[in-house]
Amino acid sequence: MALTDNSRDRAQTEQRLIAAVGQLLAEQGFQSIGVNAIARTAGVDKVLIYRYFDGLPKLLACYGKSSNFWPSADEVLGDRVTLLQLSAGQRLQLVLERLVHSLLARPQTLAIMAWELSQQNALTTTLADIREQWGIDVLQQATSDLAHEQRDISAIANFLVAGVQYLLVRSRNTQHYGGISLQTDEGWVRWQKAIATLCHAIDIQDDHTD
Repeated sequence: MALTDNSRDRAQTEQRLIAAVGQLLAEQGFQSIGVNAIARTAGVDKVLIYRYFDGLPKLLACYGKSSNFWPSADEVLGDRVTLLQLSAGQRLQLVLERLVHSLLARPQTLAIMAWELSQQNALTTTLADIREQWGIDVLQQATSDLAHEQRDISAIANFLVAGVQYLLVRSRNTQHYGGISLQTDEGWVRWQKAIATLCHAIDIQDDHTD
């Protein structure tokens, strides 16, 4: 393994290390990950993990914040001006639909989230905290102009996001949930129609409150 530190190669090396984290987490879970395994998978000297990231915790955090693992706020919110012209329910529906699409396109992320259910440690907490802050930021951007006192948008949104994530993780190894497919386009059309119905109820409640 060549030890390199020039600026031209550093960015590529960092990306190889970040990608190696995702690969190992998805394949082996959190119990087996360490600097030696990551360096070996990335094909670099482990010294570079400390030189570029100050160790495993920061490297894991960089992976958790990368688009390899989780969609950006822009990916799920889209154009803010357009989003804020929609009703509360329509906004939540759109964000959830985009989140489903984004996570279905990230099977590595779903594999890692499945490992999190059975392996709790400081590394799983790091990724969970990053997602938690992401959710808070996205919700704030999507609903900052709404009158939250009329309905607890935060609780409703997080309840639906939790359900969506659970179904997505289950979809890796389970064909159906409650008789509805988790592994076909037809099944996900039904799930997304259910999301639309629940989000529409937010707007109905608002109409009755006004």
